[in-house]
Amino acid sequence: MNVTELVTVFGGLTSENDYDEDSSTPTIDYEDGASLCDKALVRQFRMYYEPALYWIIVILGAIGNSMVVWIYTHFKNRLKTMTDVYLLNLALADLFFLCTLPFWAADSIYGWTFGSALCKTVSAIYKINFFSSVFLLTCISVDRYIVIVKTITAQNSKRSRLLYSKLICVIVWFLAVLLAIPEFLFASSKEDMDGNHFCSLIYWNNENNRTKILVLSLQICMGFCIPLIVMIFCYAVIIRTLLKTRNFQKHKAMRVILAVVAVFIFSQLPYNSMLVFQATQAANTTVTNCNEVQQFDITTQVMKSLAYMHSCLNPFLYVFVGVRFRKDVARIFHSYGCVSAQKKSKLLQAGPHRSSVMSDTETTNALSL
Repeated sequence: MNVTELVTVFGGLTSENDYDEDSSTPTIDYEDGASLCDKALVRQFRMYYEPALYWIIVILGAIGNSMVVWIYTHFKNRLKTMTDVYLLNLALADLFFLCTLPFWAADSIYGWTFGSALCKTVSAIYKINFFSSVFLLTCISVDRYIVIVKTITAQNSKRSRLLYSKLICVIVWFLAVLLAIPEFLFASSKEDMDGNHFCSLIYWNNENNRTKILVLSLQICMGFCIPLIVMIFCYAVIIRTLLKTRNFQKHKAMRVILAVVAVFIFSQLPYNSMLVFQATQAANTTVTNCNEVQQFDITTQVMKSLAYMHSCLNPFLYVFVGVRFRKDVARIFHSYGCVSAQKKSKLLQAGPHRSSVMSDTETTNALSL
């Protein structure tokens, strides 16, 4: 097998759908034709590692994001700001994303047994909600920038901004669908030499892996680099503005901001670094050693799982740190008899004195949601 063929096979092992890269070809035949790279070790790692972790992410994410949707539907007057609209859409995007994980958990154990049509559908749903989630996080940072840094402008355009937020959400979902087109085109269920099926992106006429490199570059740029730059700029200016205020809650607000940025970087940077390495491999293969290929595949699985955890952390970072949401949760639980009147009263009384950058108050000069 020549180097070009090796790139193609290696690319299939770490395919762009980001779930099933190691379930495809069981061996790699290198240039000399003498050494075979057995992928059984990687498949065994996936079998024991992925299912339990994915189900933990699904359960925690479903609870947190469902609670967000529940609050917004239970309290009809909650959608009063742009960020409220973004948070609701973010929760829905994360819920849709979580719906795809059970398929990949089953795939790591049994292989892909759901056919090509469902392979395309699940892969596309994942990518749509991945991009929409990242874009919505970026929109939240921009809205916080406008509210905190451009306070007068934000107050004077509150109604129009709320209308714009709904239009922006439509644009976000539309753009996410466009970026998921490769999944609709290339995702397919294939059978390997051992009769195992796998769901992967199979590029047609992929001369010099240009299509694969383009798809990976789009995900890295649109799904990480550009959102990260926007978030860092917005939150850096917000922190500078907070430092100039005399509000005693500014340190708590800055801790929340730093936590938001840190979690995004911690969860997304390692995996996107692996995607950069994949793109480099597709352009110019440098890794041909079997052990290195196996280590790369296993590392990619771990980094990928870390990135997925962001979907179950979003509700706690962007919602439940806010005073209003804690109050709403207390009211809902009290209405169902889950919280005593005394505990509910304590939660409601504690709220006004604990403003955060993720909650709405009139008294903090728009330092919060």
